[in-house]
Amino acid sequence: MNQTSVHIVARVTAKPDRVAELRAVLETLLTPTRQEAGCRRYILLQNQQEPTGFTFVEEWVDAAAIDNHMKSAHLQQAFAQAAGLLAARPDIQRYDLIG
Repeated sequence: MNQTSVHIVARVTAKPDRVAELRAVLETLLTPTRQEAGCRRYILLQNQQEPTGFTFVEEWVDAAAIDNHMKSAHLQQAFAQAAGLLAARPDIQRYDLIG
């Protein structure tokens, strides 16, 4: 595995009555993001214990690829669509691979 890649863990929480709507919005990101230059891994998880919680686990070749992703039309559209569906602000953290 390339030690210079950048990993992202992005957590989003839906309002309790908007879970299905938020999930639909988040699912629209999967295909176009996986096709972006520099994307190595992009998966979406839903919390089994608390179904309002969603987590993206991502791997990108470098920070520039992430920056391009953040500017992409499909991500910007999803942010706009999700605005009224979120219970809290998304928590997006960048990580370096240690081992």
